[in-house]
Amino acid sequence: MRVGLPGMPNIDAESFQAIDETKLLAPEPMTHAPRILLLYGSVRSRSFSRLVSEEAARILNRFGAETRTFNPSGLPLPDDADVSHPKVQELRELVQWAEGMVWCSPERHGAMTGVMKSQIDWIPLALGSVRPTQGKTLAVMQVSGGSQSFNAVNQLRVLGRWMRCITIPNQSSVAKAFTEFDEHDRMKPSSYYDRIVDVMEELVKFTLLTRERADYLVDRYSERKESAEELSKRVNLRSI
Repeated sequence: MRVGLPGMPNIDAESFQAIDETKLLAPEPMTHAPRILLLYGSVRSRSFSRLVSEEAARILNRFGAETRTFNPSGLPLPDDADVSHPKVQELRELVQWAEGMVWCSPERHGAMTGVMKSQIDWIPLALGSVRPTQGKTLAVMQVSGGSQSFNAVNQLRVLGRWMRCITIPNQSSVAKAFTEFDEHDRMKPSSYYDRIVDVMEELVKFTLLTRERADYLVDRYSERKESAEELSKRVNLRSI
């Protein structure tokens, strides 16, 4: 039988926990490099979202992070294939490996691309008892063929929140991306490039700050209560 707190009968006393400052301020340190996964939203042969992601990966590596990039070419539409599809499995394994992510989409028709959305749609909110994106850091970026816009990054932020990521405050939007790369597909010096450095620096800092605390940061009263109630039901069923 559920017991409430004194003066607060709606709160389950067994599930309610005081904040443990030791878990926030002095967690067990991790020594491996921050693990960052980069997703981009175009399969064109000269994809500017891919080129921006490659520049971001180089910057992340200089900040000491380990990076992996998923190539969305060949990924089926959501629900148009089984989860056992090799590209789906590759994506899901990379998401589980990562401690942080970078999502970079072109803006098409005032929105992120279907390629970008499909990747996110293939990432489940839960795999068994594991939430593969919960508590992981996220940086959002976009490229545009015309003037600077923030439609895609705003949408990516909504999705990041929905996927329970820790989306960092800074973001990047590269306007007229076709003018920002040289003949070797390297990004030219510009304020756009500087902003990408800023975003990657912030992402690594947030990842280092939160990865050791991620499990505790997303440990919720409501889920503890739900788990306790489910356990109670199982025990009671066995006793019948």
